Amino acid sequence: MIKSLIFRWGSRPKFSAKLFFTGLALFVISVVLIAAGYYSHHLLQLVGLAFMLPAVILAVYGYIGIFANRFSQVLESRSQRLKHLKDNDPFRN
Repeated sequence: MIKSLIFRWGSRPKFSAKLFFTGLALFVISVVLIAAGYYSHHLLQLVGLAFMLPAVILAVYGYIGIFANRFSQVLESRSQRLKHLKDNDPFRN
């Protein structure tokens, strides 16, 4: 069950990378707005905080997809290696 979930989350690495970088860009914009609000009008800080939550959600979801893709590659190579070892076992009857 976990393995199929990891393979499903990691099935679209380009989309996950796009989500991650979009979230990262929104996060940077929100930090700039919060910093600008410190020196000028306080409403800029509220707008920055409003951008912060979607930015973090997008970045985390994209990072999970990227990580799941890499981890699914590890799981696939491990299963192939174990299959190869099982097929070439000299002590098998």
